[in-house]
Amino acid sequence: MEELFQNALGISYPWYIESIEFNTEQSRLDIFLNFQRGATFKDNSEDDPSGKEYPAYDTFQKEWRHMNFFQHECYLHARVPRIERDDGKFRLIPPPWSGKLKGLTLLFEAFLIQMCRSMPVNHVSKLTGVSNYRLWTLLELYVNAARFDEDYSELHAIGMDETSADRGHDYITLFVDLEEKKTIFVTDGKGSETVSEFADDLLEHNGKPEQIKQVSCDMSPAFIKGVREKLTEAEITFDKFHIIKIINGAVDRVRREEAKTNPLLTGARYVLLKNENNLTAKQKTIRERLCLPGLNLKSVRALQIRETFQQLYTTTSCEEFEARLKQWYFWATHSKLEPIIKAAKIIKRHWDGVLNWKNSQINNGLLEGLNSVIQAAKRKARGYKKPHFKIMVYLLTGKLDFTKVSKACLPT
Repeated sequence: MEELFQNALGISYPWYIESIEFNTEQSRLDIFLNFQRGATFKDNSEDDPSGKEYPAYDTFQKEWRHMNFFQHECYLHARVPRIERDDGKFRLIPPPWSGKLKGLTLLFEAFLIQMCRSMPVNHVSKLTGVSNYRLWTLLELYVNAARFDEDYSELHAIGMDETSADRGHDYITLFVDLEEKKTIFVTDGKGSETVSEFADDLLEHNGKPEQIKQVSCDMSPAFIKGVREKLTEAEITFDKFHIIKIINGAVDRVRREEAKTNPLLTGARYVLLKNENNLTAKQKTIRERLCLPGLNLKSVRALQIRETFQQLYTTTSCEEFEARLKQWYFWATHSKLEPIIKAAKIIKRHWDGVLNWKNSQINNGLLEGLNSVIQAAKRKARGYKKPHFKIMVYLLTGKLDFTKVSKACLPT
């Protein structure tokens, strides 16, 4: 029996299984391990590069929670050796199965992390019996350790966007590597200081602020200020989805005003805001009726202005893009539709960043997708405290390589 479990656990010299106890009433398996008499141990800490092995000076009894044996909780027990080095320093030498968090094995930690990626932490706690506090401590430890080894020296294009961390006006800002499609930095707030904090983090990971050449963001004055001050070599591309959202808002304001005197537009909000290929059969019928020439609806003119703007992104050259944008701007500002005129003037104030899309071809579509993953996890867990929320963002969208922290973890 001992040999079977020894092979299953991957136990090798100098360690061996001394005895096994199985308690059916407590639904618990206890495995007791020991090391061979006369065994020596190497101190792998950074301040002892000698590689010398030392005999055990004394031992301390330890216990580790391991992965379940079927439905039964499993615990490993062993005397952990302490050595005395030649310089007189004492070091406790953890056995190869010992995890990063006190009292857990590496395999059990890897299992817990994988579970936390798939379900809310409080559900994992109920299923495994590991407390919420210990689970969050474990996740924070692994996330910080994995991020420590991240290298941003080849980072050139980023997207940035804020997302709500809690109810009210509590936000965090995400910075995403648009090439690797992963979140690389998360910080509190949505002001210009978030860019400064990102620049500092970049320096800590072999990067330089001046290597960032392209930034995709919304038209937040704080984001623009932060990028211009801290990422001085970067060109800003204003996210096309954000721009279309501004124009869509204008279309809806035109519709709401016109609906006061025209009942045809009551309840037609999404008929006008959706792209045509996303409409249901019923919505298509309603839109066709609203677009009849005899009705001459202001809302339909606003819709046509929005659709024309969307078509700008199909142009084949920078020159064509700018020429058609100028034509669109003239049309929008002469439409006699005040919300549309205001939206067009917002675009005019951010003209260079709108035009830059044709060169950079970047947008925050990836960020929107990551944000939906994050918010879905938050809803499933019925909310997270902000520090926990930031950890979860890295865990779900950071593509962190936990194999650098523990070989027991699965590759990302």
